[in-house]
Amino acid sequence: FSVVERTRRAHHQFLCRRVVGNVVATIKHPAFAGRKLLLVRPMHLSGEKPEDDFLAVDAAHAGIGDTVLVCQEGNSTRQVIGVPNSPVRSSIVGIIDSVSLESENRNQKS
Repeated sequence: FSVVERTRRAHHQFLCRRVVGNVVATIKHPAFAGRKLLLVRPMHLSGEKPEDDFLAVDAAHAGIGDTVLVCQEGNSTRQVIGVPNSPVRSSIVGIIDSVSLESENRNQKS
């Protein structure tokens, strides 16, 4: 990977997302047995192009409507759920109480 690609990948390992649904699967890989799968939606600022929703294994007891911290890196996720060599990429590792963003105008000098 190039330096830019490695930086981009590292930057996207932990993400703010909103839980928008539960996923029920009667037949699934054994690594997912007994684990709650949730559909998460990327949060974005106005004017930004939204990314696609994706599945995440819940390790934080999250529910629909919660704002969550998602780890989107396979090795870290496998460590969180404790199943080496499992085909997982994303896990919910925390529930976020609040998010506040500083105004872009504050950062610009007059």
